[in-house]
Amino acid sequence: MPLREPVICPVSVATGRLGNASGRYEKRLSDLLGLYEDSAAFEAELNRDDRVVYEVTDYRPSADAGDMIFGVTRMSPGRIGREYFFTRGHIHARADRPEIYYGESGQGIMLLESPEGEVRALPIGPRDIVYVPPYWIHRSVNVGNDDLVMTFAYPADSGQDYGIIERSGGMRSRVVASADGWALADNAAYRLRAPAEIDALFARSR
Repeated sequence: MPLREPVICPVSVATGRLGNASGRYEKRLSDLLGLYEDSAAFEAELNRDDRVVYEVTDYRPSADAGDMIFGVTRMSPGRIGREYFFTRGHIHARADRPEIYYGESGQGIMLLESPEGEVRALPIGPRDIVYVPPYWIHRSVNVGNDDLVMTFAYPADSGQDYGIIERSGGMRSRVVASADGWALADNAAYRLRAPAEIDALFARSR
């Protein structure tokens, strides 16, 4: 079996990008339609500027089991109503796969939710590593005044499932501005997952 060639991919904290990346994508505000609580504030902001909310550059050697994908996320600061800018969020299509995030600059929150609806919110800043265990839905939130830049890595065969959040009416908690900086607020549109959906989630990873 031929060996893959080792590579080096420098991280530019200033630009929030991965050097020698094999892929790049961005999400503009219009790509996040329907995810924020305050639809009127979203529409007003969208009419002002369909800005880039976050950008991802990554390196994908392969999609083989045993390999890994890594990259850099850069998220702009901002709010829609009382909610801070966030990523769409996902669980891995192979939900038994973990992920790690390393804070490069800025201040963020890693919002996590178990299939049963338990919530965790872990602050992430420079030189912090957040471990996202298997079976946890996760979303990054920028609660600072500057770009949030994070390096990430996960198994190459993980895949992403974004629909699990949509089917539940969003994540159970929202990260909102407060007198102390940020707080968690209940998502009024949230629906608990049915036991059959939870069982299927665990079954498909076996």
